[in-house]
Amino acid sequence: MLDHGAAPPVEDPTARKTTVLTALTRRKPVERLVAEGGQGEGGTLRRSLSMWQLTMISIGATLGTGIFVVLGDAVPKAGPAVTLAFVIAGLTALFSALSYAELAGSIPVAGSSYSYAYATMGELVAWVCGWCLVLEYGVSVAAVAVGWGEYLNELLDGTIGVTIPALLSSAPGEGGVINLPGLIVVLLAMVFLLGGARESALVNTIMVFVKIAALVLFCAIGFVGFKSGNYADFMPLGMAGVSAAGASLFFSYIGFDAASTAGEEAKDPKRDLPRAIMLSLLIVTVLYVLVAAVAVGAWNWKEFEGSEATLAAIMNDVSGQTFWGTLLALGAVISIASVVLTVLYGQTRVLFAMSRDGLVPRVFSKVSGKTGTPRVNTVIVSLFCAALASVIPLGKLVDATSIGTLFAFALVNIAVIVLRCTRPDMPRTFKVALGPVFPVLGFGFCVYNMFSLDTVTWVVFGCWMAAGLVFYFLYGMRRSRLASEQK
Repeated sequence: MLDHGAAPPVEDPTARKTTVLTALTRRKPVERLVAEGGQGEGGTLRRSLSMWQLTMISIGATLGTGIFVVLGDAVPKAGPAVTLAFVIAGLTALFSALSYAELAGSIPVAGSSYSYAYATMGELVAWVCGWCLVLEYGVSVAAVAVGWGEYLNELLDGTIGVTIPALLSSAPGEGGVINLPGLIVVLLAMVFLLGGARESALVNTIMVFVKIAALVLFCAIGFVGFKSGNYADFMPLGMAGVSAAGASLFFSYIGFDAASTAGEEAKDPKRDLPRAIMLSLLIVTVLYVLVAAVAVGAWNWKEFEGSEATLAAIMNDVSGQTFWGTLLALGAVISIASVVLTVLYGQTRVLFAMSRDGLVPRVFSKVSGKTGTPRVNTVIVSLFCAALASVIPLGKLVDATSIGTLFAFALVNIAVIVLRCTRPDMPRTFKVALGPVFPVLGFGFCVYNMFSLDTVTWVVFGCWMAAGLVFYFLYGMRRSRLASEQK
């Protein structure tokens, strides 16, 4: 007989907590991550990229707005010591790059640091890392696109004597209604990406050579006007100014990790990804420090305040004619466009990996059988970034991008240490020297630079992370493929 008066069973709160904790910390095995490489909804990504092309992707994503545009914002903060700020930002990037190189050679997949976190620290941390990458790549595309418009105006002024009116080339609040150039360059990058990864890589390689040539030209012309007296007061605003500039200039190094997002389209990712990451960072750092040193030598640091298209303006001033500045502006227009192209590529591949794991909608992992690319993903991301570029000022975008990137890089440094402890015997094509010392230094540099950013940036970051956690608990945690398999 049934006892209708019996009390209903009492839920064990401990069991529930254990279930939730298990869900948040579930990890995706490295072997499974690698085995799923390239697989999407309805098709697979094509392995067509060589080490050279991967290096060009990293340089293309890194070398651009940071030196062509952000330099004008950083010099007033640090003075001539902006060269030291570049070195500090470069060291931060170097230690993290070493960790990226080790993980990229061990886990060569499209998700970059998101996938590394999933394999080492669990789903919640992976989601947080992926959400930071959305901030890093998505907002970075918009920031770069805004800077592109400044040099486009410089080019138009030097060639046909007209410029795009501020009403159509500036964000609301900065004298404009819409930043039309920023909108256009993102949409152009979208068109190239829809053609395929190999085709986009070829276009990017050409653009990279143009931008390197433009910076070498600047150094040659700018050195003519070099005045050693400009370095007399090397650190006018103290170390605090150098730190503030370094935190902003870290934005200039964002992109070296773009090669890691191409892990599922590389021909030999275990060998080529670590090499591409380290080589690209070396080339970029040398160019940055050289260009910054020449720029401050040619102009007194106080002249940089409020300047736009800074390098072109310096060339015009030193040479006494507009030809060289116009030529540099042409190089900048092409080179900054390559940053938009490659960073937009990275964003789509991170979302591709997150979608394949079920944490974001499946539409982001649908692959075109014709081009072997996630076409719908590319269109959605491009339209979102174009909208941001058209209405948000550059400064706000730069700092928001920096803090998201620093947080993701900090997690990558931790992931290296965790994977060393949990999988010490796993084959590694590249290994960071001195055990955990360099990853710990990388983590420390990232945290140091994060706390050098202003309060407003932290508030924006906090709101972004809160929104991401709400999305994860309402959608990602329930739709996760690992969650479905554990039911």
